[in-house]
Amino acid sequence: MRYLLAIAFLAPALLQAQMPRGFFPWWENRFVRDLNLSGDQQKQIRGVLREHRAALIDKRAVVEKAEAEVEDLYNEETVDTKKAAEAIERLVAARSDLTRTFAQMSLRLRTVLTADQWRDLQRRRAERMGPGRLPPKGPEPPPPPGEQE
Repeated sequence: MRYLLAIAFLAPALLQAQMPRGFFPWWENRFVRDLNLSGDQQKQIRGVLREHRAALIDKRAVVEKAEAEVEDLYNEETVDTKKAAEAIERLVAARSDLTRTFAQMSLRLRTVLTADQWRDLQRRRAERMGPGRLPPKGPEPPPPPGEQE
């Protein structure tokens, strides 16, 4: 369980990707403890994260490089629209590749959960996000005063 928690703390750094709508890094949230994952499920989750870690880091680096290239071109005294358009296409392709890899990893992680665990996770996600909101980034805020456990 400690190893799973360690991965949960490292995952945000590894997954700075812009996730597709509807995806969220559930394995890094505190409520994952309440899903009653079996030892085998925890082992499978660790394996999937380990398998995808290097690819996600590499693909995020490609996105960051492409973003920097676009920014540099935009900041030129005279913008070369042809070069900028090509850089934009590279950025779009890099983001697409990163999103695809993240979505494939998310699918693999989903297959580790039972249907009941998945429904519970989706319910918790909806409660955490609220209607029409994206999940918050970073650690979860403490409960408001008076609502503390």
